[in-house]
Amino acid sequence: MWTWTGHGPGRAPADLGDRETLALALPTGSRGAIEVVDVDCALISPAELAALELGDELPAAGSPDRPHSAPMASAEPSATPRPLHAGSSLRAWRTVLRRGEPVDALPIAAHAVPDAVGTAIVSADRALRTLLDTEAVAADLATTLHADLRPYQARGIGWLTETTEAYGGAVLADEMGLGKTVQAIGFLLARAAAGAQLVVCPTSLVGNWAHEITRFAPELRPISWRGGELAAAPGDIVVVGYPMLRLHGHLLAEQDWATAVFDEAQALKNPRTQLAKAARALTSPAKVALTGTPVENHLEELWALLHLVAPRLFAHRGQFRRRFVRPIQEGSAAAAARLRATIEPVVLARKKFQVAAALPAKIHTDLLCDLTAEQEKLYDQLLERAIDDGFGSGAQRQSRVLAALTALKQVCNHPGLITGDLAELPGRSGKLDLCTDIVATNLETDSPTLIFTQYRQTGELLVRHLAEQFGVTAPFFHGGLNQDQRAAIVRDFQSADGPPVLVLSLRAAGTGLTLTRAADVVHFDRWWNPAVEAQASDRAHRIGQTRTVTITTLTSGTTVEEHIAGMHDRKSALTDLSDSAGIAALARLDDDQLVEILRRKREN
Repeated sequence: MWTWTGHGPGRAPADLGDRETLALALPTGSRGAIEVVDVDCALISPAELAALELGDELPAAGSPDRPHSAPMASAEPSATPRPLHAGSSLRAWRTVLRRGEPVDALPIAAHAVPDAVGTAIVSADRALRTLLDTEAVAADLATTLHADLRPYQARGIGWLTETTEAYGGAVLADEMGLGKTVQAIGFLLARAAAGAQLVVCPTSLVGNWAHEITRFAPELRPISWRGGELAAAPGDIVVVGYPMLRLHGHLLAEQDWATAVFDEAQALKNPRTQLAKAARALTSPAKVALTGTPVENHLEELWALLHLVAPRLFAHRGQFRRRFVRPIQEGSAAAAARLRATIEPVVLARKKFQVAAALPAKIHTDLLCDLTAEQEKLYDQLLERAIDDGFGSGAQRQSRVLAALTALKQVCNHPGLITGDLAELPGRSGKLDLCTDIVATNLETDSPTLIFTQYRQTGELLVRHLAEQFGVTAPFFHGGLNQDQRAAIVRDFQSADGPPVLVLSLRAAGTGLTLTRAADVVHFDRWWNPAVEAQASDRAHRIGQTRTVTITTLTSGTTVEEHIAGMHDRKSALTDLSDSAGIAALARLDDDQLVEILRRKREN
């Protein structure tokens, strides 16, 4: 929503939506001329627009202090601005479209978003039909997809359908936290009858994908495939890790897949690798790459994804390099605009600010991480040793339960925390590998990140890993620091050029701090009480925060951490803010009940 004063754009309507500056195509001083200019806008959701009661009063020409509560424009600046009013409301436009009548009630201003090169805008008919199609997608999935789709997510599902039908593939590159997974599941659900479908993802996310498919689309049947016989039918979603694709790609290539989805698709950024070749060898009429990495960066890597999903459009790497990579590296703005226009048909990359009106202040994401083989073996060994030693009784029982629980939770974080073998950190912990992917994306998108952990040793491991993996010096805020040291860490992080990542002890930093520069919060391990995690998350989500905060909780699947997560989900977690009450509750269980909670649930 924005204002036309009769000569140019005025201030956005007050007390409406979120303020943002957008580039729009507007008439300029020359009669009949249209140019792309920055306009002060209020962002609102389609539902808010449909319900908006707009008056007919026009502001005095040239009076920016009397902004009208609707967008208006004309092709000629001297003409009387036409408002978007109740007589030409969204409801009326829907009626016109459904009757098949020409669309002439929509002001130019309402579809004045220019294309990447600033030479065209979408037609009024296309803009409104897209809205109707999006509503139809939401209505069709209302009974089968168990999720409250936000408007932009329903649009994403519709866009995936349109784009794969037209080009055979698509890249969904929404910013992290906007729900790429649920959009992909909605797309898979709509194509279930077409045949068996495939999801390829990092190994640490295989269990999470199976869990999310069951949660959002119970009509689908997720199959976590780890080799062996492969028999899949319509309605089946085969979920495999990237290592399995690399090792057994020939078996996966023997089947015709109705859909192939590649999550965290930056894993395929090098087209010469065995993995990328195996991905290209898969047969499917609809290939979708999901990635949170901005498409403007790493242009040669971008070509690899485009070539994977739409090889007909992006067949020649050398041509891509000549047309885009080299001129952009030399600073050509025109080449950058040409690239955006070229990839626009097959890449959808929305930022949080663009859909802010549809977002809550906090986005919560719970990710289920798979254990590595090393973690599984060590977890089972530690539990069997604890069972053999016995849990005792009385005060001794509580201390032994605490010791067993702490060891098992440390294994979930990284096996080296138990074995002492910390020479190599990557590839040994599903949770650490997944956290690494999150941080990598946030570094790309300039989203400062807080990582909370219960354990001092885990925090030190994270600091070391970030330095080795990214060259990032991440401060560690913990209880061993004095007041001056703590204040310095907070001050440095809050500064504009502060560190991109801050690691924090949940006990030391869970309350009292203001860290509003952070846009992303990661809980690396689980605490008994959800209130403690919520208090920690609110270090970023406080007065002064201007962005939606993404809060990601990492849970190791099949372990005691799932039991803790279940307590949170049932809202039955203890109100005590320390671990002691949770430990006491476990210690009161008999041995069989206790072991049932601690033992890995292999059937998951």
